[in-house]
Amino acid sequence: MAAEEEGMNLIEILEENVAIDMSKYMSYVQSPSCGAIATFGGTTRDTFEGKTVLELRYEAYVPMAVRCIKTICTSARSSWNLNSIAVAHRLGPVPVGETSVFIATSAVHRADALDACKFIIDEVKASVPIWKKEVYTNGEVWKENSEFLERRDELGNSSCRKKVVVDGPERKGCCGGKVKMPPEA
Repeated sequence: MAAEEEGMNLIEILEENVAIDMSKYMSYVQSPSCGAIATFGGTTRDTFEGKTVLELRYEAYVPMAVRCIKTICTSARSSWNLNSIAVAHRLGPVPVGETSVFIATSAVHRADALDACKFIIDEVKASVPIWKKEVYTNGEVWKENSEFLERRDELGNSSCRKKVVVDGPERKGCCGGKVKMPPEA
């Protein structure tokens, strides 16, 4: 298990066949000074575009994944008043119904916790080197997250150090460049 604690961040990339203990991460971010805990849990669903899904399989370059998530947490802290952040992602097979990624944020007020939680999952899916294979009853395929594809299209062929200008609050991307995130429709 790779873990990273800095300030009030807990970042873990879990080894194969280690389930995410959501209560552990919620307990980590809980504080008497905070009135809000926001969470996101990503689970394996049973179908995708009409195909029956058996499981997802995740691989990662763990040192870079932890470093990128740490940068995402720093960016979230620069935009929202947060107490604690916990991010966990599984590697290996994740059967239908099980959690592959879990994020918890705590803050004095709910808006900060909710907005930061959404930002963190969107950034994790867009920029962290964790790769997903979908395994179906009739085959398997490596998948790119739609957030990654959108970011790639915004940035063109250059690295994410290029500044992208769209409406919305400015956020720092994992690779150190600043990216303005579009408002939600």
